[in-house]
Amino acid sequence: MIGTSLVEYTVAAVDEAVRLLFLVAEHPGLGLSELGRRSMNTKARTFRLLSTLEQRNLVTRRGEPATYHLGFSALALGTAAHEQIDLLKLVEPALKFLSEKFNETVIVRIREGTTSMSIARREPQRSLRVNHRIGARMPLYAGASSKLLLAFSPDNVLREVMESERVRFTKNTPVSEKNLQTALKQIREQDYCVSIGEHVDDIGAVAVPLRDGSGEVVASLSISAPAHRMTDKHVEAYLADMKREAARISREMGYRG
Repeated sequence: MIGTSLVEYTVAAVDEAVRLLFLVAEHPGLGLSELGRRSMNTKARTFRLLSTLEQRNLVTRRGEPATYHLGFSALALGTAAHEQIDLLKLVEPALKFLSEKFNETVIVRIREGTTSMSIARREPQRSLRVNHRIGARMPLYAGASSKLLLAFSPDNVLREVMESERVRFTKNTPVSEKNLQTALKQIREQDYCVSIGEHVDDIGAVAVPLRDGSGEVVASLSISAPAHRMTDKHVEAYLADMKREAARISREMGYRG
């Protein structure tokens, strides 16, 4: 039993329902047909899965034709997770401090497979800012946080990203393997990453790593801003405080490097 793969214990219907729940979380407002298409289920099966989730108040239907959104039970799960996950507690002071000092959007992302996912963020009050949604996913090859997480990923993840097709979102997206490998090498050497317009035109970001007690990079801490507020002078100012905050968080997670 000990050597048995966890895949053997996966319940297909539960797995499909969970994937559907994540789709609703990441893309609120989609209808039945589109959710079925994206989850690669028939319309009838998608409806049955959504109905089951709806009975548990994990999703809710709105309007006519119906669109699907997270329900109040999902909020309860999110609240419970927030209280239980130490990382979210540890990063909250840094989010508040950096966002208030620089009046910019501050984000924490983790790696999930070959994507990065935002788990925490703080947005400024100014009108011209980078809007960001918790749970938003990005491929690991585009953007400061994603590339930083890729740079410190296991070899099998690096290999999978390099062997997969990389979509060009903008003219600055690093789709060639040579350019991406060069960028990852630089990230490892300097221990931070800066990107301009790699996923969305005219949006820049700078990211630093958060490490746990084993020294593994478990998350990224980043500041995102319009490109004109991501000049060398801005980045230098951001990094000074970001590195201090990242070092504090990493120490609190047991890192002694």
